[in-house]
Amino acid sequence: MKNPARITAAGMLVAGLALTACAPTVESGSAAESPDSVDVGIVYSKTGPLAAYGEEYFAGLQAGIDYATDGTGAVGETQINLTYHDDGGDPDKGVSIAKQLIGEGYQILAGTTVSGIALKLAEQAEQNKVLYISGPAATDAVTGINDYTFRSGRQSVQDVATAGQFVDDLDGSKVTVFAQDNAFGQGNVAAVEAVLGAEGAEVSEILVPEDVTEFTPFARQVVDADPDLVFVAWAGANAGSMWQALNQQGAFDAAPIVTGLANESTFGAYGAAGEKISFLSHYFPGAGQNDVENFMMDHVEEQGASPDLFTPDGFVAGQMIVQAVGEGGGTDVDAMIDALEGWEFEGPKGTTAVRAEDHALIQDMYQAKLVQDGDEWKPELVKTVDAADAAPPVQGQ
Repeated sequence: MKNPARITAAGMLVAGLALTACAPTVESGSAAESPDSVDVGIVYSKTGPLAAYGEEYFAGLQAGIDYATDGTGAVGETQINLTYHDDGGDPDKGVSIAKQLIGEGYQILAGTTVSGIALKLAEQAEQNKVLYISGPAATDAVTGINDYTFRSGRQSVQDVATAGQFVDDLDGSKVTVFAQDNAFGQGNVAAVEAVLGAEGAEVSEILVPEDVTEFTPFARQVVDADPDLVFVAWAGANAGSMWQALNQQGAFDAAPIVTGLANESTFGAYGAAGEKISFLSHYFPGAGQNDVENFMMDHVEEQGASPDLFTPDGFVAGQMIVQAVGEGGGTDVDAMIDALEGWEFEGPKGTTAVRAEDHALIQDMYQAKLVQDGDEWKPELVKTVDAADAAPPVQGQ
């Protein structure tokens, strides 16, 4: 299938960059050029509505730092001192923390699962010329926002591009977006139009008011639309009722229904529809099938946690922090930016690259299914979607 992102695929990987499985070497003329330690401020949701995601990111970050430094927590003679700060899911609190850390001399900030906080931290990074590595926040607006901001996770357009892989030929196909009538839903409609519409798909939407409790008439609209693909973007406590209505009204017989696979705690919410949904997946344990992922999963489990949806985002953040400190000493922001732009490395999802043009994180995505195992649901890998096929268009081009 032709993907508009292929236009940029040739430029996304920089030839000659070595894959890394350990800490980068610091090329320094004297010990004085390498500080004894570098403070890195991690801003994440330890509490608040996304605390579960913050916990996944935190566990992955510990594993990523240990992996990239061979367990030393240091790059050469420089110790990486991670300090942790709870944004509570509040953008104002996140900004306040960032300002305080920058005032204390921090040159590197990382984290947050909240898109609104990530955008504000990106502003602070540009204003104060510090390095910022965003966490699981999926908003596409982070990519290319400024020279100082990178991301350690995927973005929404990569989800949409992965969904498009469920149709053999999008040109002339009818794609219906079924979503809540709010900023989240409307944003997904825009992303589907931008990505799948660019490949010739005819995109329509069925937007459901947030206060609706009876989903039957909306489910019937899906069937009546006679689509070739249904993209569902949904969040909230009423998801179970929504999926039940789609199942009861025969929507799964009308077309493949694709949605994002969330973290393990949500698997039971799909009910009887669980085995009928075609899932796009950023990550689930076992999807990567490589030695780096095995290290990550073992490390997280040894610490008494469980790997989940956003564990790789923390792990990759750890790898990126080590790469930046190794090349820039944690004090030369321009050198750290240069070290990350175009960097290709092996992450828990396989070969991963930081696109130099806009700092998008180019990575494999997955198609998955849920299968029932007794009283539990387990994800299984259907297909790995190549990084180039899921890559977002270059920002600004």
